[in-house]
Amino acid sequence: MVATQAKRADAQRSIAAILAASVECLSRNPEASVSEIAKAAGVGRVTVYGHFPNRADLVDATFARAIENGHAALEAVDLEGDPREALARLIDSSWMLVDRFRSLLTAAQDALPPGRIRTLHAGPMDRVERLVERGRAEGVFRTDLPVFWLVSVMHNVMHGAADEINAGRLDADDAGDFITATILAAFSTP
Repeated sequence: MVATQAKRADAQRSIAAILAASVECLSRNPEASVSEIAKAAGVGRVTVYGHFPNRADLVDATFARAIENGHAALEAVDLEGDPREALARLIDSSWMLVDRFRSLLTAAQDALPPGRIRTLHAGPMDRVERLVERGRAEGVFRTDLPVFWLVSVMHNVMHGAADEINAGRLDADDAGDFITATILAAFSTP
């Protein structure tokens, strides 16, 4: 039993090292190979494939880990007070995460179906939904469009900004302000 526990602990350390290396590598280069990730983790490719049967599974776990780690940062955002100001704070914090992991997002978009990416974003998007619903109840956010649509607009604008930066058409320093202006205009009552 002690040997089994030691093996499990060893496997958990390997998985943690692989995921940390994968976040780092894919955040720099969305096309980073399993070999590059294994080298950065200090393990062999066989070890990586022992835990993640293919690159898509590794990208999935890596993207899930990045979102999970970002969840704490988003939980710390003050969503009290004026819904517009709270939304601007949430956009700013969310955008910092999207910007930090935009190459990882590209890797996820290449390796995973869109439905999986949306599923992984469910927790952060719930926070947006609650804020939109409060803003609607207070009369500052539009009620002529469904909440799911407004949340989808925010999700797509942020991911679109990441795509535009990656394409060289948008400066990362301007993106946060552009996103906030776009979302606040889209959410405001007509």
